Amino acid sequence: MGKHKDPKVVVIGGGTGMPVLLRGLKNLPIDLTALVNVADDGGSTGRIRNDMAMPAPGDIRNVIAALSEAEPMLLELFQHRFEVGNGLSGHSMGNLLLAAMTSVTGDFNTGIKEISRVLNVKGEIYPISNDSMSLHAKMTDGTTVSGESKIPLVHKQIKKVFLSPQPLRPLPNALEAIERADLVVISPGSLYTSILPNLIIPGIGDALRNTDGKVVYVCNVMTQAGETTGYSAADHVQAIVDHIDGGCIDSIVIHNESIRKSIRDVYNVKDAEPVVYDRERLIGMGLQVVQCDIIDYTEKTVLHNRKRVADLLYSLLKQE
Repeated sequence: MGKHKDPKVVVIGGGTGMPVLLRGLKNLPIDLTALVNVADDGGSTGRIRNDMAMPAPGDIRNVIAALSEAEPMLLELFQHRFEVGNGLSGHSMGNLLLAAMTSVTGDFNTGIKEISRVLNVKGEIYPISNDSMSLHAKMTDGTTVSGESKIPLVHKQIKKVFLSPQPLRPLPNALEAIERADLVVISPGSLYTSILPNLIIPGIGDALRNTDGKVVYVCNVMTQAGETTGYSAADHVQAIVDHIDGGCIDSIVIHNESIRKSIRDVYNVKDAEPVVYDRERLIGMGLQVVQCDIIDYTEKTVLHNRKRVADLLYSLLKQE
């Protein structure tokens, strides 16, 4: 009798949506891999990028914290952000540790692996690329905005995002993980500044189209001012299709219940509104539409219910 192997699940993303998803998935009987955005340029991450010419550590740090099974105090230390000190103010301890380990090992991916070992991380974490990169957005009015943190602030309609310098190389481990996956999950998050920077790395789109595993997109629940104002669920998918020159998504997970007025009011102040789920258009795009109440109402902001979404994704695996 051969040994039973857990199904391989790969999650691609960044920002705040990805760690929520990973916290739900990490306790399931799966072989979990996270492929993480490294194009961030804001705050502590941006300063470290500029000083050390390394990929952005911020999203990686949050994913490590999400998948770690270390003692709570050690995780609190890892996520600690300094508030005083001329040189340290604003820096996260985790970002500094990732920078130090990159310097010690001479390689960002190796540094992540060593920090993950120390913090008892469940699963594998890879940067989508080992290269330092910058994100740019071409707007519909013809202007170009550079820098992930600056793109949403101009409040213009985005036509396309792209990365520099070229050529950028995907991490070979990232391509291999996608190709061997039983399920690939594109996480919720800022569409143009957290999700698409992963997908437009050369080779990633082809790997998503060629994998034998099902590719599932967990759609955002709310629009984001400066990025997806007025976007429906199908608009999110269409942006992905346009950026990687073809379809790669098999299924989409959408929230199918009304959102409480108290929460909608909070987001109205931010010029955000519930994403319209145009189900018929999604079906017309060839997608399997998976509908569920996926909001965690114990939070003050609209976060996905990590257990409910994890169980739903696991059920898709069992269908396969």
